[in-house]
Amino acid sequence: MRDSFMKITVIGAGYVGLVSAACFSDFGYEVTCVDRDPRKLALLEGGKIPIYEQGLEPIVSANRAAGRLIFTDRLQDAVAEADVVLIAVGTPTREGEDAADLSYVYAAGEEIARAMKGFTVIVTKSTVPVGTAAKLREIMAKVRPDGDFEVASNPEFMREGSAVEDFLRPDRVVVGVSSERAERMLSQLYRPLTAKNVPLLVTTCEAAEIIKYAANTFLATRIAFVNQLADLCEKVGADIEDVARGMGLDKRIGLQFLSPGPGFGGTCFPKDTRALVHTARQQGKPFSIVENVIAANEQRKMALADRIQQAVGGELAGKRVALLGIAFKAETDDIRDAAALTVIPELQRRGAAVAAFDPVAMDNGRQTFQSVQWCADAYSAAIGADAVVILTEWNVFRGLDLKRMARDMRQPVLVDFRNLFPIADARSSGMAYHSIGRPSVVPEADQKADILPFKSGTV
Repeated sequence: MRDSFMKITVIGAGYVGLVSAACFSDFGYEVTCVDRDPRKLALLEGGKIPIYEQGLEPIVSANRAAGRLIFTDRLQDAVAEADVVLIAVGTPTREGEDAADLSYVYAAGEEIARAMKGFTVIVTKSTVPVGTAAKLREIMAKVRPDGDFEVASNPEFMREGSAVEDFLRPDRVVVGVSSERAERMLSQLYRPLTAKNVPLLVTTCEAAEIIKYAANTFLATRIAFVNQLADLCEKVGADIEDVARGMGLDKRIGLQFLSPGPGFGGTCFPKDTRALVHTARQQGKPFSIVENVIAANEQRKMALADRIQQAVGGELAGKRVALLGIAFKAETDDIRDAAALTVIPELQRRGAAVAAFDPVAMDNGRQTFQSVQWCADAYSAAIGADAVVILTEWNVFRGLDLKRMARDMRQPVLVDFRNLFPIADARSSGMAYHSIGRPSVVPEADQKADILPFKSGTV
């Protein structure tokens, strides 16, 4: 190191980069976060956070005030002073392909190579396929044959909506290195966590790169599995919540990621499952399990409109549908690969008018969807509706007064794709209630038997 105090530069101020920069500065390090987006930099310099992430704003504010966190577009200056440079740029799926687009990673590597001075550890923090660290090392060596540097892999395991908590209290830290110098540097970087007994797994770059994809793909597989299991439960009259709990209490399985829903979305699972499939095909080792997971997830999203249509009587033309939640999950404003991206256009194609409310994602929705009525709250969205549909598991929806909502609807039907309400509460509300993997509730005035099996969609 240039002196006794470690200096860190983070390239990219997106979800991963901004959270990483803020949390490292909260450890006491001097951190410079580089981004080329003038709008984003202006927001950050003005004390505003360009993304919705719980707990991030106070950490950014406190460390900016302390002088430990700096935002800039001057990559050369930031890299020249750094001991560790973390690359946290986007790795989107290449258009028309399943492979990750690594052009931003490699472009950052070339710029870093030109700017670095003295021994520097360059770390891929972005999610990248196996072999990226080796390729990055090769690219940088061509730019700076005399450069004194190491390339390492340090995948992130942060969930959107819980990213700060996940960074500060992780299950583990994984670093992939090819030298003892890099291992020493990264071990020191994460000492604030390992001092609190957070496990540090040191492995090769290749293993670290695969670990990230393997973890996300396995979780996606659990989601696809429980969704199809829920469809089976609907057919045979079992309750998926009982089944999932019976499975999850087995210590070998566990309870997490066994909640049925509208399918996985967001920035990670869809992209990472496709990228792992692409890598496996390249290596001549097709990953058929994951290929089926991807197909099942897409089919599930397409089947959601069928479920809604069935719930309102078999015809959507002329009906008004109120959607509660458009973010791919709660505690984020991210709608990338969200179920709403499939459901809203399909409802409109079938002739339904769509109203929607989301606590934080409506600005993103306004930029994405056409002819949607954006409402001030859930009750406003429900006025005159033939069905209310819950797509996102926001806590604010769990306490809705279903009786109040039913009084204002044209047809009191609730389609709960997150199973937020107990069957008993739904039965007393006077609404027809359809959830995932559980019996449907039909008001006694409409049906002699108030609990009927809900036919699953096409999945």
